[in-house]
Amino acid sequence: MIMEGEPVNVNEFQELARQALPKMYYDFFSGGAEDQYTLKENVEAFRRITFRPRILVDVSRINFSTTVLGYKISAPIMVAPSAMHKLAHPEGEIATARAAAASNTIMVLSSMSSCTIEEVASSCNAIRFFQLYVYKNRDVAAQLVQRVERNGYKAIVLTVDAPMLGRREADIKNKMIVPPLKNIEGLVSTEVNNDEGSILEGFAKGALDASLCWRDIGWLRSITNLPILIKGVLTREDAIKATEVGVAGIVVSNHGARQLDYTPATITVLEEVVHAVRGKVPVFLDGGVRRGTDVFKALALGAQAVLIGRPVVYGLAAKGEYGVRKVIHMLKDELELTMALSGCPSVKDITRSHVRTEHEKIHSML
Repeated sequence: MIMEGEPVNVNEFQELARQALPKMYYDFFSGGAEDQYTLKENVEAFRRITFRPRILVDVSRINFSTTVLGYKISAPIMVAPSAMHKLAHPEGEIATARAAAASNTIMVLSSMSSCTIEEVASSCNAIRFFQLYVYKNRDVAAQLVQRVERNGYKAIVLTVDAPMLGRREADIKNKMIVPPLKNIEGLVSTEVNNDEGSILEGFAKGALDASLCWRDIGWLRSITNLPILIKGVLTREDAIKATEVGVAGIVVSNHGARQLDYTPATITVLEEVVHAVRGKVPVFLDGGVRRGTDVFKALALGAQAVLIGRPVVYGLAAKGEYGVRKVIHMLKDELELTMALSGCPSVKDITRSHVRTEHEKIHSML
């Protein structure tokens, strides 16, 4: 399928990215773990949620701006952390950062980025967060945190669902290589001898700290004054623990379905987490967001904002900085239309009663 003309929705950028990228890199960005059940389910689960629109509401002015940790953003759509953007486009995370800044939203920079913390910070003026992995050598995390603070990042997003790397079979088949990871160059060895397949998997096994546990949130809090969000929560139990150890926010995430296959789609467990935290901290969601309708559904089920990962990378691969801006713009436009047609002039008007989940549909039939 060769596409003609400009893409009209975010999904069409995926096809453009597939055409633009070498197979190894496209597979790396697009693939999930093992059978890829969760990968498909992250998207499909949104489709099973329907709307209960309200009519005859004045929607002549739609305001979808919101705040995240006190910072105002143009829409409840942020850029999720994802690794190695230079595999998608030569300008890498610098192009992504500029697009996020132009869109007046927050980018979460991955610690596995192919541009440094410093390069991204100096590329444009914007609110930025930093995603952190904790390596076996804890000093590396401490050094990253210091650099992040020095360069004006506003929060740490700690990924907690990757004590080991998930089994991504396309990467194993392709013998996926690890390009230079600029933030940890000289701090963590990326030299891996893994004849079995994915060098990335071998690198993670050697570098990531599988002993990371709840008490280490206290350690991280002791070395930074920045707010800490934890990314990778899928259950009520862990949501409650997170509030007890004093995190500033929770990202409901299954790592883009790249870690443990057969975890639930994030949108299906969002409400469970929201109820568990009882408004003590904001809850965010990533995974499967491809439409403005998806953003609305997540907000209706209690998310403060969503984070988008793959669509950003697909936009970047297809059309660089412009592509990322276009992806964010498309989602905003669709969200605006969804709000208007649902009778919600502002984000705070979006309520639980505006959506019906699959569970409720089944319940209403009983």
